[in-house]
Amino acid sequence: MPSLGADMEYGTLLEWHVQVGDAVHRGDTIALVETDKAAIEVEVFESGTVEALLVEPGTRVRVGTPLATIRGTSAPGAPGASAASPVAPAVAHPTAATPPPPPPATPRGAPKAEGPPATPPASRRRVSPLARETARRLGVDIEQVVGSGPGGAVTQADVERAAATPAQPAEPAPVLDRAVSMRRAIAAAVARSNREIPHYYLEEPVDCSMAERWLAAHNAGRPARSRVILAALFVRAVAVAARAVPELNGTWQNERLEPASSVHVGMAISMRDAGLMAPAILDADRKSVDEVMADLLEVTRAARHGRLRGSLLTSSTITVTSLGERGVERVFGVIYPPQVALVGFGRVAERPWVVDGRVEARPLVIVTLAADHRATDGYTGARFLGVIRDALQHPEQL
Repeated sequence: MPSLGADMEYGTLLEWHVQVGDAVHRGDTIALVETDKAAIEVEVFESGTVEALLVEPGTRVRVGTPLATIRGTSAPGAPGASAASPVAPAVAHPTAATPPPPPPATPRGAPKAEGPPATPPASRRRVSPLARETARRLGVDIEQVVGSGPGGAVTQADVERAAATPAQPAEPAPVLDRAVSMRRAIAAAVARSNREIPHYYLEEPVDCSMAERWLAAHNAGRPARSRVILAALFVRAVAVAARAVPELNGTWQNERLEPASSVHVGMAISMRDAGLMAPAILDADRKSVDEVMADLLEVTRAARHGRLRGSLLTSSTITVTSLGERGVERVFGVIYPPQVALVGFGRVAERPWVVDGRVEARPLVIVTLAADHRATDGYTGARFLGVIRDALQHPEQL
């Protein structure tokens, strides 16, 4: 069970997208997992053949529990090419924003598994083939049938007797409203952030008149579905700043800053049933404004329809939150651990601004930075905000 957020402890496997014997390739979606926040598509980061599915759909398991084993592929003649290597699928990106889940009991890539799997398969019970077929036909859970045969073996008569006996209703598990579950998960992450991270905050007003003029010209004559909004410029500006000031683009792990090799900007998205998710815009520093806009639309649609790929939740190296459309002037965010920075954008509004000694009304946005004082200080944060300011005032270079 992959870790899909710093606040995730358990996940429920909803469905498998593969079967035993299927060939899978790095990046394929193999399962759908439900967290406290949403249903997430789990990707596999190993190529090979599915050898076993260890968890049944509907099962809730702790992060780090093996879900499946995959027989890896090797080039002919390569060391270990003839040996099977069971590996657990993972979604962690090399620059993941959340710590990797606890390793499975079997070391990754080990040629021989040690000990039984976490969930013993049903076939280890003594069940006659006829009893198993009868249970399938009558819709009886073979694991709930008490065997009366030699050594407790389950017979056909045991299955038929179980089918004729009304099942006692199990005590229902407490069902939490999705919004309540999401609020609890967010509260856990925020509590951890406030407990562990010494935040410092900076803010800077930025003149957006050049950005608005550039957007108007860029969108002129375009259909509505291909127009760019200011949020895409904000993401690009943050990506440029993260590349220029790498001390704010990374994670705090093992008591030190680990700068990321890529810039993956997480974008906080409000969910329909309350709460937030922050999927990543991958390689945002290398993409055009139009490409960032397309990614924004895609991750928003996927998040709100419960079809978000798990790797997008674990890859962010810095996060952006924007509440301008809600009329908020300033956003003082809470850093998402183990990231070391979060950038907030308020609403763009006309305010007095001095230009060439004259007071004019200019569209301004207040940009805020929440940063981890263990990794940087105010001087570095000020440099970072300065790059964002300059980028938004030269949008043609974004």
